[in-house]
Amino acid sequence: MAMAAGLLLGRLIPGLNTALDDVQVDGISLPIALGLLIMMYPVLAKVRYDRLDTVASDRRLLLSSLLLNWVFGPALMFALAWLLLPDLPEYRTGLIIVGLARCIAMVIIWNDLACGDREAAAVLVALNSIFQVVMFAVLGWFYLSVLPGWLGLPPTSITTSPWQIAKSVLIFLGIPLAAGYLSRGLGERAKGRDWYEARFLPRIGPWALYGLLFIIVVLFALQGDQISHKPLDVVRIALPLLAYFAIMWGGGYLLGAVLHLGYQRTTTLAFTAAGNNFELAIAVAIATYGATSGQALAGVVGPLIEVPVLVALVYVSLALRHRFPDAVTAPSGVTADPGATRDR
Repeated sequence: MAMAAGLLLGRLIPGLNTALDDVQVDGISLPIALGLLIMMYPVLAKVRYDRLDTVASDRRLLLSSLLLNWVFGPALMFALAWLLLPDLPEYRTGLIIVGLARCIAMVIIWNDLACGDREAAAVLVALNSIFQVVMFAVLGWFYLSVLPGWLGLPPTSITTSPWQIAKSVLIFLGIPLAAGYLSRGLGERAKGRDWYEARFLPRIGPWALYGLLFIIVVLFALQGDQISHKPLDVVRIALPLLAYFAIMWGGGYLLGAVLHLGYQRTTTLAFTAAGNNFELAIAVAIATYGATSGQALAGVVGPLIEVPVLVALVYVSLALRHRFPDAVTAPSGVTADPGATRDR
């Protein structure tokens, strides 16, 4: 319904997409930034920060996440882009950039909806943010310039700055993370953990979904013209994206099951592997190739495909939870940690 509403608004209200696109500060879309911050704050306020050390000590989870996100993910997107878009170099480049921008924002909401491990998600997202600042430009140079040359394919170039990447991390992860941490610390100190989890969290919890629905409406309102005027191009771009999300999520889920990580952490591993930082990918594509470029369109199609696909994968994940003993035997029937799902 939100996707349909966005498309209708973009088509029925003249100039709406231009007006929304113009509301920017230093290249950051304010409507999308607002929606992301509203969406992420309630989830990060639910994280029990005193448990993060148990996640940080799980080397299997951390190493699996790093390999999936920074070795397998970019390589897979590179292969799919060249395999399925050999005749469309602009879209191909845009998809490769999407594959390099690992998720630091919306994965929080997918993980929460699927009853994953909140603390694990917070740690893995923070780890992704550090690697994103350090590795994004290096991997962009490798996958767009060096590797094609080695394979006898035409190379291209990418221009981005460490500040541009750090800015994305700071805004979309740093602000809601700090707000969530302060909320739990101050709330528990003033009223106690029982009040915080039984009274405060249920009040702010629905705002995560409000933020998600708002982002969906804005994204589809912004791109209604592109979708309606270039439907075949959107379909061509969507095919490698669909394959990418399915393979990354399925690979993460299978790896978590093989390593016996349990339902919650397997779910977290799968969603952190499948998601992408579309804000960064779009910003880099626009800064390097222009707002009307094919690279920018590929970046924009990314979240339009990612949102419905990962929503569907939330339901797939919940349907598979009975295969994990830690999920079946829990008091809530969903997870081994009743405190983690008290407000669901």
